Amino acid sequence: MTRIPLPLTQFVVKMHSRCDLACDHCYVYEHADTSWRGRPKVIGEEILAKAAERIGDHAAAHRLSAVRVVLHGGEPLLAGPERLRRAAEFLRSALPSGCALDLRIHTNGVLLSREFCALFDELGIKVGVSLDGDRAANDRHRRYADGRSSHPQVLRAVALLREPAHRHLFAGLLCTIDVENDPAAVYHALAELQPPAVDFLLPHATWDDPPKRPAGQGENPYADWLLTVYERWEADGRPFAVRTFESVHRTLRGLSSLTESLGLEPSDLVVLETDGTFEQADSLKTAFDGAPATGLDVFRHSLDEVARHPGIGVRQAGLAGLSAVCRACPVVRSCGGGLYAHRYRGDDEGGGFDNPSVYCGDLMTLINGIADRGNPVGRPVPAQAAEPVVPTALTDRQLDELARGHGGADTVRALARSQLALTRAMLAAAWGASGQRRSAAWDLLSALDRTAPAALDAVLGHPYARAWAARRLAGDLGAGLGPLAALAAAAAVRAGRGDTLAVTVRGGVLHLPTLGSLAVPDGETVVTGSAGGFRVRTADGELITGTDPRWQPVRRVRLAGGWTVALEDLDPQRDSHDHPVEGRLSDTELLDWTGALREAWELLGHDLPGYAEGVRAGLTTVTPLRPGPPGRDVSAAARQAFGAVGIARPATAPILGLLLAHEFQHVKLGAVLDLLDLYDPADTALYFAPWRPDPRPLEGLLQGTYAHLAVTEFWGTRSLAYDGLPGEAADRARTRFALWRQYTAEAVDRLAGSGSLTPLGLRFTDGMRATVAPWLAVPLPAAAERAAGRARQERSPVGG
Repeated sequence: MTRIPLPLTQFVVKMHSRCDLACDHCYVYEHADTSWRGRPKVIGEEILAKAAERIGDHAAAHRLSAVRVVLHGGEPLLAGPERLRRAAEFLRSALPSGCALDLRIHTNGVLLSREFCALFDELGIKVGVSLDGDRAANDRHRRYADGRSSHPQVLRAVALLREPAHRHLFAGLLCTIDVENDPAAVYHALAELQPPAVDFLLPHATWDDPPKRPAGQGENPYADWLLTVYERWEADGRPFAVRTFESVHRTLRGLSSLTESLGLEPSDLVVLETDGTFEQADSLKTAFDGAPATGLDVFRHSLDEVARHPGIGVRQAGLAGLSAVCRACPVVRSCGGGLYAHRYRGDDEGGGFDNPSVYCGDLMTLINGIADRGNPVGRPVPAQAAEPVVPTALTDRQLDELARGHGGADTVRALARSQLALTRAMLAAAWGASGQRRSAAWDLLSALDRTAPAALDAVLGHPYARAWAARRLAGDLGAGLGPLAALAAAAAVRAGRGDTLAVTVRGGVLHLPTLGSLAVPDGETVVTGSAGGFRVRTADGELITGTDPRWQPVRRVRLAGGWTVALEDLDPQRDSHDHPVEGRLSDTELLDWTGALREAWELLGHDLPGYAEGVRAGLTTVTPLRPGPPGRDVSAAARQAFGAVGIARPATAPILGLLLAHEFQHVKLGAVLDLLDLYDPADTALYFAPWRPDPRPLEGLLQGTYAHLAVTEFWGTRSLAYDGLPGEAADRARTRFALWRQYTAEAVDRLAGSGSLTPLGLRFTDGMRATVAPWLAVPLPAAAERAAGRARQERSPVGG
């Protein structure tokens, strides 16, 4: 079978092909395509069932971790609650284990009721509502067929979604731009509704049927309109997400776009019509009659066949799929040629879709305008780019899973993907802030991103890859740009293309992240990667290859099930952990670590099975730390080192397993906090954790509580294993269990009572409480409770 270009992960399902409004800017009924006239009004159950089967098969074949399905129309609420219920049930039952469903509905809102909201709450369906602004703006286009305003009904729908019981269903607002509407008035009308997100959409148009450009509004009125909104959005502190603005920010920093309308990311979307036929993106209905058609249907064709359709493929071609004018444009990586449908020209000058967007001037003005206001193209990226916008990579299921303290393989891999995106952004920001205009290292990284992305990701996914960038962006410029060149050289070696790069060595060691280190003289060292390994030309002219005995490779430990972790005792950036690190391990120390890790991993799977799967999916590196005082176990995690934990090898394998799980809790939560706001950062109060004598900031309490979920379960599991057995080890396990379950439960209550958690933070805390509650109900001997009480009064260290 021919390999498909890209699996499909986004599906628009037309539940109803008619609408109860008569919006004059609607691309379904008012533009070139007329196929809606011959389609059934409501999608049939047999079509829904087959579509769910096709999506499930596609997800299983391509091991998709998530798919997004949007229930659409016409007006999807006209399909009625039972048909919507069946759609959701079919989809959820058809998806394979481990594939999450992000299910949404886009509606004009006029029929939305409490009954629909209750249904959507039950089925996990998020709701997006179309609204063009205040009443004057909305009534310009969104009216009933008899001319009546729909604005009051839409506001009623939004008010329903803003109620506390329904707020979690509210996906956001969709606003189609009309440049004759006051942008400031539109922005304020939408902002007053406190939506989680707003999509500002350019009205669909082509070169044959261009958008209106009123006299006196300048050459690029859509850019001017959006920039007015952008300035107010920035001044208000970005109160809600705007995909257009955030996509420009992201693409200017080298990240992916969040919308098909911008950027060079390939499209992975297909539409299912009410008659069971597959179509390309709905927006193509604006081009010509029949433009979205594929000739394929859900009964006769698989989604692999749909993905191979030429119309789908051309929207996955990136830069190569754009017109010559676009490929030569300085903002093409942000613009991406604009929405595919907006490039159409079928008149005598023709070209079909091989044209720039009809909004070309507006898009260039918008991108440059946003750049000039904060992140200029070709100028250094400011230090605040250390906190770029990274897409929320978690489904509701995954968030709730993490809140319980656990996290399966797909959930932890989602965190890893978001961390890789953040690393890329921080490296770009650090390079931009350097003020240098050209760099062979940066050029090589960019080239490898295009030609050998797997090799580059293997290096950028290394836990310490962004530690240098974090320090640079924090104002520490002492390290120079050498670490950036070392990353590029390591990726080039992995790619094996024969690239050559000069790396400036300081301190007498050339370190290639993920590969190893070599002692060389300070100065310019030239590294050449090839399929057979690499060679180094030192500053004094000596030629050294990867087979030289002086080369010290990163050493890895193979654990049960084929999983390997690196024992990182070389990387100069590994000092990110808040404890001194060990130097190069001797052969004897390496053997001791190897045996301890293998035994600890087996015990971890037995004692903490709910945590072990996530550890395996996300822990790539163990960094040996120097031992602490006698009797004190030492371990640490670093916020800028996702995938790594630092540990001083303890005396026993069970405690090593506990420390691995404990520290990986910090790793997971740090990644969650990079994606989501769980608490108000303006809270500067200090909070006492039950296990510490000193007060901590709220994040410190949150981190400690989350880590001790694993500690509680570890001692609870071991206590149950000793059930009824006498002995010192059994008594010790019961005492620690009694202590840590009470500590953790108290900390959860303290978090919940802080008054500074966001709604997501409260939801997260509820998950932690649900995990602790069963352990509180486990009966323990009175002696264990008394011993725990004494330890609590003394605040003495009790392990973990």
